[in-house]
This record gives sequence, structure tokens and C-alpha cells, in this order.
Amino acid sequence: MATSGFSLFDTAIGRCGIAWGEHGIYGVQLPEANDHATRVRLRRPAGAQEALPPPAVQCVIDAVVALLRGERCEPDVLGAAPLDMQGVPPFNRRVYEVTRAIAPGATLTYGEVAARIGEPGAARAVGQALGHNPFAPVVPCHRVLAAGSGAGGFSARGGVTTKLRMLLIEGAAFGAPGLFDAPDAREKSL
Repeated sequence: MATSGFSLFDTAIGRCGIAWGEHGIYGVQLPEANDHATRVRLRRPAGAQEALPPPAVQCVIDAVVALLRGERCEPDVLGAAPLDMQGVPPFNRRVYEVTRAIAPGATLTYGEVAARIGEPGAARAVGQALGHNPFAPVVPCHRVLAAGSGAGGFSARGGVTTKLRMLLIEGAAFGAPGLFDAPDAREKSL
């Protein structure tokens, strides 16, 4: 990617944003209250102009749109999307690598992510790193939960409600059996 720019795009949960530059995608932003707020919160290179995305970025947009519609998309599209991690602390990079590998519908706890990066006991630091994730949902921080099947936090607009909605769209199940099942399926499991 030789030029920088950013673009907003519609999804099932609202208008998201994406910014790109010479070294890859600088940021992906979940919806804010309005387009202006999404643009402001979107981490983008200084001086970047709103533009039509290049083909590689458009593929990422298409994959995010499909993911947030509940469709299974080619996992390699989001997993292989070039992310510009300049300025991202090394600990956060390690957290994002593990988080990026969590498949749609699957979840890990903050503690499990900490253990996978070789930092057992760093669950709180993992949560803080995910709270600063500039690439959601390409780095799917919504798939990381608190211990004991708690939702944990979520820094996107709507907080935990948005996190649970995204997990519901993906068909995730955690905690009590059938948490996201239809009411009649829950009754059968009781």
C-alpha cells in the first residue's frame, strides 16, 4: 500500500471505519455515535484523506462486513490482513497475535491469552492491551472474556452489550450451556 487514506463502511452493527498507509492497515474502528465521532476515534495517519480503499483494504472491509452479518468468511482474509503495528507496544502485539487467531464463535479468557503469550498472571494487562486495540474486529477482542464466563469489558460504543451482540452474531456459546440458543433449545437442555 503506497498511499494512505481512510474510509467508513456500513455493517450490521453500524458504520465502521478503516485507515491504511504505506505499511498496512493503521486502524479499524467499530461504530461510534455518528460518522464524525467514528472519524475522530479512528486511528489514521496524519494528513490522510477519506478515499476509496485500495483492493487489499476492500477485501478486509468485505470480510468485516460478512463477519458482522454472521457469515463465515475466509478466515485468511482477516488473519492475513497487513496491520501496521508501528507504535504498538511489544506486549500488546503479542496479545493481538493470540487474539487474532481466535476463530469466529470461539472465545478465550484474559487469563488464557496471558498464558498463551507466556505471561501467566497477566490477565489484567491483557485486558488493558485489548482496551487499546486499534484493529477491532480484525483483532477480535470481543472474543476474549473474563474468568468464570463473565463478559469482561469492552471499550467500543455500547460496551459489553456490543461485545455480546458481536458474539451472538458469530454464534458463540460460553458460560452456561446454550447461552445463545433459542429459548426452546435452552428448555431442552435443562
